[in-house]
Amino acid sequence: MGIVFLSIIGIMSGFILFSKVIIIHKEGTYKNGRKVSVIIPARNEEKNLPHLLKSLKEQAYKPYEIIVVDDFSEDSTSEIAKVFGAKVIKNKELPQGWTGKNWALWNGFLESSGDVLIFLDADVRLSPFAIESLVKEQAKVGGAISVIPYHYTEKFYERLALIANILGIFAFTSPFERKSPKGLYGSCIVVDRENYEKVKGHYSVKGEILDDLNLGKKFSDAKINIKNFIGYDLVSFRMYPYGIISEIHGFSKGAILSANTLSFGTIFLIVLWLLGLVLVGFITPFLVFSHSPIAIFYEIGYLFYTLQILYFTKYTGRFGIFIPIFHFISTAFFILIILHSFYQVAFKKKVLWKGREISVGRRNNV
Repeated sequence: MGIVFLSIIGIMSGFILFSKVIIIHKEGTYKNGRKVSVIIPARNEEKNLPHLLKSLKEQAYKPYEIIVVDDFSEDSTSEIAKVFGAKVIKNKELPQGWTGKNWALWNGFLESSGDVLIFLDADVRLSPFAIESLVKEQAKVGGAISVIPYHYTEKFYERLALIANILGIFAFTSPFERKSPKGLYGSCIVVDRENYEKVKGHYSVKGEILDDLNLGKKFSDAKINIKNFIGYDLVSFRMYPYGIISEIHGFSKGAILSANTLSFGTIFLIVLWLLGLVLVGFITPFLVFSHSPIAIFYEIGYLFYTLQILYFTKYTGRFGIFIPIFHFISTAFFILIILHSFYQVAFKKKVLWKGREISVGRRNNV
């Protein structure tokens, strides 16, 4: 019976952590007239860019300009961007003290002229009313907003990210983080030019691996409102179509460091949720196959978690049916990510991302 009680506590923790903070598109044509600059850092993104640029061309509220910063790509990134009519900037040599993405975003900003800045990763996709809805919401918040995109997956290995994806949502939608938000989610950030310049934008976080979280903290410290949302049917992405190694590197890059940014309440509830998930996930299969008399109690807990995970994925990502039901596989993958991230941070003092080694000796300031 104890495991059932622990499962209930874990499930309750999950529901507290998860909030459906979704931007709702409202009918009607937006005629505010604010000029929108979309800035996209791109390093070897020839496969992702066509999807994003096509979705930008189909927006009901057209961006004033689309700027693609080619960050020393070795593929057809620049050529594809030009075909879609984007303004292409060849990134300058990386100065000492900067990380590659921050340098690309800052140079993109310097070439922009819009009233509203939208920073998008190349793997993002937008619904036709996304820009309009984002600009409206940013105006209401009066500072900066970010969106955690709906996570589309196609291959089995991509779906292993299920638990890592849910935990990422928890980190931004927890009531403790929403009460006093510090970080932004880097895949989609929207801010007015005035407030971005006020904190010196990505220049102020030029050496940080967790550029999005640190940029959010800069806004918060300057008393500029920030708010985070779930992308659901407006903003989506397919994160790692190039293989499981890139997926491990991507999630490992900030797994350990980002945990330092969370409030105690969020960490405490995540631990409770994970504790129940790990116990019922790993022990239940063994008890069932061994025909243990206590297996029924673990099966109840397992069922509770499965139903909750299926509910979460309705709003956060497409992970099929197999992985959500056999969620212990994704839990094991998440543990692998944490161990790999710890090894990189504690022993190598570097993380690898898109062919670059980034030092974590400075650590993050959030």
